[in-house]
Amino acid sequence: MPILEVEHISKSFGGTEVLKDISFSLEKSQVLSIIGSSGSGKTTMLRCLNFLERPDSGIIRVNGETLFDAADSSAKQEEEIRKKRLHFGLVFQSFHLFPQYTALRNVTLARELLAQPDIDGGLIGGASLVFQSIINNTIVTPCLLGMNSLYTLIHTAVVFFLGSASVVASNANLSFAVDVVLMGIAATVIYSWIFKKTKHNVLYVLLVGTVLTSFFSSIQTTLTRVMDPNEYDTLLNTLVASFSNINSEIIVFSLILLAAVIFALRKELALLDVITLGKDQAINLGVDYDKCIRRLLLGVTLFIAVATAMVGPISFLGLIMANLSRQFLKTYRHKQLILGSTLFGMIVLIGGQLIVERIYHYAVPISVFISVFGGIYFLYLLLTNKRV
Repeated sequence: MPILEVEHISKSFGGTEVLKDISFSLEKSQVLSIIGSSGSGKTTMLRCLNFLERPDSGIIRVNGETLFDAADSSAKQEEEIRKKRLHFGLVFQSFHLFPQYTALRNVTLARELLAQPDIDGGLIGGASLVFQSIINNTIVTPCLLGMNSLYTLIHTAVVFFLGSASVVASNANLSFAVDVVLMGIAATVIYSWIFKKTKHNVLYVLLVGTVLTSFFSSIQTTLTRVMDPNEYDTLLNTLVASFSNINSEIIVFSLILLAAVIFALRKELALLDVITLGKDQAINLGVDYDKCIRRLLLGVTLFIAVATAMVGPISFLGLIMANLSRQFLKTYRHKQLILGSTLFGMIVLIGGQLIVERIYHYAVPISVFISVFGGIYFLYLLLTNKRV
């Protein structure tokens, strides 16, 4: 009995018929080569066998079991497709190899990664690492999601409409709650709903975040221009990030909230090492890629929202921590990278605070120096094109 049977497979893209009534079978230990000119449908045929593309018609059987029948609607369910995909192994044309490993290590890496369920996390650095893995770019920063601009807009609007003496503006606990709730709602709507609407295109989400950053900043700038000067002077103190004036009463609540987010995303976090292999590779290994990315993106936004609500907006802290961790540790394992970013974050914040306030006695907050040197570090990464 053939181990693989393909009957009358057809596949079209728009008006172009790429595969037309393809049938063949493969016996155990038999090697089959598919030969044809560029664009003749060889890769499309393989992707249909692995269900990365859905055939328009036809049947696929493995060891006599029907894995796919275009006439059977139940066979097209995503959950069923992911299970059936594990019957096949596929090496992609656009392969990505880790230079520090042997060829055999690269080939066996995916199965090993799927067996790693470890979860650990920092806050800003951890969120930045996850965000960079989602985007597949090590020089992006979560500030592109617009949470920093939304934070400044919320505080400016509170002072403008309610006054600096209002309960919302003067009560640190209530102010934190308002920040987290509003930014959480914005994150859920923008980076979950829009992600679905854009057919799970991460670049569109980045574009939306960039546009919203400009939009929020424009509204905030307009409000400050017509604001009472005394109110504006009071507002400035809340718009500059400060690590020395964190409200200790909200730390426990923040940790509980963050722990809840980590627990809710524990399965997705365990798959980060697999996701970095690429979308097709992750799907090929049975990962529900779009759902996983959507939940991780929402989690990153919530993490940044909580961190921003606690200390204020810092644009480049996550970028510094994430890239220092990647460059020094040189590993693909996110458990180690996130632990490393947390360690580097402690070094940067505690060491910087000590130098700025205790040695040189500057009145300028450490966040200002982080933003300045973070911008320089970002330009360095951009110009040298450092990728780990």
